[in-house]
Amino acid sequence: MRSNGTDATLSGSAAQGATAPRGTTEQLIATADQHSAHNYHPLPVVVASAEGAWMTDVEDRRYLDLLAGYSALNFGHGHPRLIATAKEQLDRLTLTSRAFHHDRFAEFCTQLAELCGMESVLPMNTGAEAVETAVKTARKWGYQVKGVPDGRAKIIVASGNFHGRTTTVISFSTDEDARANFGPYTPGFEIVPYGDLAALEAALDEHGEDVVAVMLEPIQGEAGVLIPPAEYLPGVRELTRARNVLFIADEIQSGLGRTGRTFACEHEGVVPDIYLLGKALGGGVVPVSAVVSSREIMSVYRPGEHGSTFGGNPLACAVALEVVAMLRSGEYQERARELGDHLHRELQLLTGTGKVEAVRVRGLWAGVDIAPSFGTGREISEKLMARGVLVKDTHGSTIRIAPPLVISKEDLDWGLDQLREVLAG
Repeated sequence: MRSNGTDATLSGSAAQGATAPRGTTEQLIATADQHSAHNYHPLPVVVASAEGAWMTDVEDRRYLDLLAGYSALNFGHGHPRLIATAKEQLDRLTLTSRAFHHDRFAEFCTQLAELCGMESVLPMNTGAEAVETAVKTARKWGYQVKGVPDGRAKIIVASGNFHGRTTTVISFSTDEDARANFGPYTPGFEIVPYGDLAALEAALDEHGEDVVAVMLEPIQGEAGVLIPPAEYLPGVRELTRARNVLFIADEIQSGLGRTGRTFACEHEGVVPDIYLLGKALGGGVVPVSAVVSSREIMSVYRPGEHGSTFGGNPLACAVALEVVAMLRSGEYQERARELGDHLHRELQLLTGTGKVEAVRVRGLWAGVDIAPSFGTGREISEKLMARGVLVKDTHGSTIRIAPPLVISKEDLDWGLDQLREVLAG
């Protein structure tokens, strides 16, 4: 297997841990199965350490990471700038709660708002918390600013969405695995087909002044990296602006460099009213999420109306500030564009094999639809794992490819070679 050839200015170089493995792969998986809830179905690999785009398991087998923690690891495993920042902050201060100010909070909010071209930041921890916060923000704005009668606020979302797994979020999911047997469901949401402007306009007409927001993923990740028609996001922006409705862009997975731009919305020249950020904002080190918007929209909040003990904590702010600084240089976005163009060309060639039905690529993010007659996405993922490459399936027949943005072209090509070998089998 090739070694990590990534440019040293972009790669991670965290020291490998010296702790001895606590068991074999089989033993550790069996123990996990015995003592943890079975709410995930991971590939049968137990990772012990990682660096850059490579991971090593408990038996010293190396794997090329082509998932990057669902884009939480845009900057790779153990990036030296992020690890150094985290270590420095760990020695100073980790948590105050929001009962007190701390010396990293103001700078974090200022710098993140500037990166987004916005004015105000409400920090949380997980992506789902950011979505829940956006729902509350939109409703409160609707009642206090737009004048929607109490209890009637509607938020329009898209089918195939993935915004998290809280009870409110799964109430507007169309994925029965995420939704079934978790009712009663939270009302106040209308679902329309993704990418369909006519359906969105009809829903806006039907619910009129009660609609407070349209919340969408600019690219639907969990659905298989679905990229809407080029006119869709501009059309959503035009419709929402004309109807005095907030446009909330969930960029938790698509944002912060993944698609070759800082935000996926930028590809269509669209600026939403609210950005939802997470995953890569914490650099793969700590969970950090944020709702970023105008001062006018965020001014609906008063002390005590929303919060989080860990939201905006000093450690999270320090790491996220370094992420913002790294993105400001533009080098990661450029790398995602260049390697993404290469990835697109190489994957497109696979559609002529009869074993790949379609590919969708935006930056270093791809969905590859495997022909059902050849195998499931899970089966292809397991075969790739056996060859030292880690990806993840979704919706039965699709595999997702989302390597760390620090991956070298040599390593990316090696990973694609393994995919070709699996498809040739």
